[in-house]
Amino acid sequence: MIVTWFRYAPGEKGPDPHVHYHHTDAFYVLEGEIEVSLGPELETVPATPGAFAAAPPNVVHTFRNAGDATAVFLNLHAPSSGFGDHIRGRDVAFDQHDPPADGGLPLSEAVFTRPDDAETIEHEASLHRVLCDLPQLTAIDMTFLPEFEGVDPHTHPDHVDAFYVLEGQVEFRVGDEPRVAGPGAFVAAPQGSVHGFRHAGPEPIRFLNLHAPPGGFIDRLRAD
Repeated sequence: MIVTWFRYAPGEKGPDPHVHYHHTDAFYVLEGEIEVSLGPELETVPATPGAFAAAPPNVVHTFRNAGDATAVFLNLHAPSSGFGDHIRGRDVAFDQHDPPADGGLPLSEAVFTRPDDAETIEHEASLHRVLCDLPQLTAIDMTFLPEFEGVDPHTHPDHVDAFYVLEGQVEFRVGDEPRVAGPGAFVAAPQGSVHGFRHAGPEPIRFLNLHAPPGGFIDRLRAD
């Protein structure tokens, strides 16, 4: 997985409509608004802060900033499929292709979730909104109240566990060293690496949590 932070000026356009054969392309809006177009008919939806859109393999998609204010968003590719080298301008065979003649998979295969429409999972000291649950990627907006005791160090043998901090101060442990991270920080724990987290201050903490591939995490969250 690769997570890229983008700032688009008013009127700035993304790539032409395209598909990926082997990976999911997703967007999480932090500031402003972008228009995301999805499916054979390129149905366009406005994505404002907290909205999440995802195009799994063979779903046609594109995006742009059609407004008069700057837009800031995260772009996720899971797996990365060479996207990092692609945006660095290196000549790589990136997994991006013209729309197929049949229009690709239907709009119903795509994901578009606004925070108020998300599945909500609530526990005594936490509130979670499921933004995306696809075979290659899950995304959850997670909030923990100060009384939450944290998550003990653990590992995942089969997937990456990553965090983009939205609110509060979080003490992450990745490996042997604790790190305190505030809003705008990104932390990723690769397969097999020890990691955990807890509050680093008195206020609630909130972050976007990503699992690629999912590893069954949302089902475990629902069952707790």
